Amino acid sequence: MLLLATLALNVRKRTKRAKSMPAPRIRVEQAQRSRLSTVDLDNLPFGTIFSDHMFVADHEGGMWGEPQIVPYGPMPLPPSISALHYGQAVFEGFKAHRTVDGGVALFRPRDNLARLNRSAVRLAMPEVPESLFSEGVAELIRLDRAWIPQREGGALYVRPVYFATDEVLVVRPAKRYRLAFVTCPVGRYFAEPLRLLAEEHYVRAFPGGTGNVKPAGNYAAGMLAAHLAQERGFHNVLWLDALEHHFVEECGVMNIFFVIGGVAITPSLSGTILPGVTRDSVLTLLREMAIDVNERPVQIDEILAAHVAGNLTEAFGVGTAATVAPIARICYQEREIRLSTEWQGSIAERTRSRLEAIQTGRDADKYGWLMRL
Repeated sequence: MLLLATLALNVRKRTKRAKSMPAPRIRVEQAQRSRLSTVDLDNLPFGTIFSDHMFVADHEGGMWGEPQIVPYGPMPLPPSISALHYGQAVFEGFKAHRTVDGGVALFRPRDNLARLNRSAVRLAMPEVPESLFSEGVAELIRLDRAWIPQREGGALYVRPVYFATDEVLVVRPAKRYRLAFVTCPVGRYFAEPLRLLAEEHYVRAFPGGTGNVKPAGNYAAGMLAAHLAQERGFHNVLWLDALEHHFVEECGVMNIFFVIGGVAITPSLSGTILPGVTRDSVLTLLREMAIDVNERPVQIDEILAAHVAGNLTEAFGVGTAATVAPIARICYQEREIRLSTEWQGSIAERTRSRLEAIQTGRDADKYGWLMRL
């Protein structure tokens, strides 16, 4: 216990020092030639095409070094860095949208920074100062704003990744770290309503673990279950709780909502569910639209019973990549839930339309969610 308390104190000390320092001036090295002319922004596989530049900043000895924006490309790193061996790596994701007035706006980047820092503290990493994060993202987006797709549903996805770079094979918190931002133009994540298989063997998160933050290892641990579900014709899994396998937690890599008897129900944050920024936004918008909302534990048997009774009218996943994605089918113990794929006028459709209207400036941003550039 003394060791854990000392470790937490040291992290807080490093965090305080990092927060108190202003962000250094960003050095910019522009790409000699843009690759944009070789890319079809109207036909984009999600997350496979990257923009011209990336942001990089290193942390060592409690100090952030000179941040840089350089042409996108490989990073020379030795195979001994501790992130590769012991998993000190966290990440985030949010989007930049074109707005109707010709500008560009980032959607809730400060909330993603707050979650990045919660993840960092959980993995005994120093926090990232807001000035470094915000100024780095803003400068990178300004430089590559031409990569933001013009078409509806298009955006520039921003991926911050933060990882340990110590060259040492000792199990301890690292002393050196790297923060990087890459961006990629994207369209819709899912082309059709989702088919989910409730996972009864593998689990996403245990109480006391890292299910409520975003270390890279969380996603590696979920890949086998997703792969096995995809072999059976499903898009992904419906995660159940680790202890009883009765309570619904998440939907693939998204939070999940069910509409039962006109009430939008989502699993309450239990410490094993990621507090999604899109989830929080959807909850706000549902209440704004006078739709009853209930955050509480949800049993898979309850969902099956509501479907049999005809009370389950919709289910949808919510997340940064997919925004709001309707669910057409859920399978559990050979029992099936099939839902209407009628999108027009559904709660999911109304919510996504309202959310995207705010993101693109078609509706007023009365919640202060946008960071305009």
